[in-house]
Amino acid sequence: MEIIVGKTAGFCYGVERAVEGAIQELNHANTPICALGEIVHNKQVIKKLENLGIKCVETIKEAKGTVLIRAHGVPKEVYEIAKEMNIKIQDFTCPNVLKVQNIAKKYSQEGYFIFLLGTKDHPENIGTLSHCGEYYSIFEKEEGLEDAFQTFQKSQKKKLLLISQTTYSLERFQKIEEILHQKMPKDVDFVVKNTICRTTELRQKETEELSKKVDTMIIIGGKNSSNTKKIYEVAKKNCENTFFVETVEELKLPNPIEKIGIMAGASTSKESIEEVIQYLKNESLGNR
Repeated sequence: MEIIVGKTAGFCYGVERAVEGAIQELNHANTPICALGEIVHNKQVIKKLENLGIKCVETIKEAKGTVLIRAHGVPKEVYEIAKEMNIKIQDFTCPNVLKVQNIAKKYSQEGYFIFLLGTKDHPENIGTLSHCGEYYSIFEKEEGLEDAFQTFQKSQKKKLLLISQTTYSLERFQKIEEILHQKMPKDVDFVVKNTICRTTELRQKETEELSKKVDTMIIIGGKNSSNTKKIYEVAKKNCENTFFVETVEELKLPNPIEKIGIMAGASTSKESIEEVIQYLKNESLGNR
């Protein structure tokens, strides 16, 4: 059995920065450390940080001491409340997320209506929407496009910006962009900013290529992780035997398998990936 592990599998820069920063802060802090929500979308990583002494809170008003801002970012109001409460903030918002927030803020101030592609209740998008002003629509799939476009037309705005969640599907982004170009009135200033982070694009492309070469794909990551769900969808299109697991305990593979591909989400630790690899080596098809 051949095992092929994707080169882009595992922690992205933003997640690694947040996790390592949280641990360093814990080592040097003289006050309690709280994380505002899950630092990353991975139960195993969160459990590890909790065991080290980092407590997760849901709102800034529950926090004490030092508050860690997760890689997904937070709404701008959080910083204002923290200042009023005299709470120290260590901000580990991913630079790519900050870039999207800044683009939304700039174009909102210039009078643009904003289309944000992504999951409405995802923490990253909640933060981005706080910079979009009054005129915006958020939707995830093509089915939501028509309602969003009607809302835009009713606003009587003549300027429209298209952006997305950093972990959005590149294929879907391009498809929605194409549809909008076809239906856009000539008097509308239509601006497109592909805000999908480079790592997400590379991970999706590598997953697509790998899933075409193997008998079975294993996708490792949190079930609440947007980017992991996306690579699972990409793999499943090309490889019917695609399995989405959070831990090695969930893994049950069919027989026989000659070639297995492994990809992992941006919040998946090296330890989780290594556990799956070791399992496959120890429990090869001939030994089960």
